[in-house]
Amino acid sequence: MTGLDPHDALVIDVRSLPRRPGSMVMVTRTAQAPADFGVAMARVPEGSPIDLDLRLESVLEGVLVTGTADVVIGAECSRCLDPFEWHEEFDLTELFRYPATDARGAEVLEPEDSEDPLPFVQDDLIDLAPVLRDAVVLDLPLAPLCGEDCLGLCPTCGFRLEDDPTHAHESNDPRWAALTALLEDGDPSETL
Repeated sequence: MTGLDPHDALVIDVRSLPRRPGSMVMVTRTAQAPADFGVAMARVPEGSPIDLDLRLESVLEGVLVTGTADVVIGAECSRCLDPFEWHEEFDLTELFRYPATDARGAEVLEPEDSEDPLPFVQDDLIDLAPVLRDAVVLDLPLAPLCGEDCLGLCPTCGFRLEDDPTHAHESNDPRWAALTALLEDGDPSETL
């Protein structure tokens, strides 16, 4: 038992794909986004639809999965903190290796000699969740913006500057306080 749920939409059964290099199967399905699928300010909302359009190709080493995933990204603007969302399409490419077998066809355990080994086909199932997570999460913006011209919030009071761009506070830098005091005293050099 591999622990992979064959009923999970992100787990694909490859029994219909012949183990002859060059064989191909197209897979189109919609899956629900798993939990914790994002970064601090941008994420794929849990349970939102992920539209998968995949091509599974049999190659000598295993199953090559290529295709796209269309997801909804929900985020908070890093300037004004307003929530917003958008659709984005991500490219997926991953090779799932067939398990090593001996001369009789029985699976044998291989030593893990690589720091980042390729995923395996497990009992004729492949799990797309880690591949999808790598493709989506690594490409999410760390500081998303609702728009390039977003004015953000007033640093003094937190007022949303988009509502009134002329909103301003009089702020004096304390390092210039001595010069301000000279201007208030009617410094003669002010007229120059």
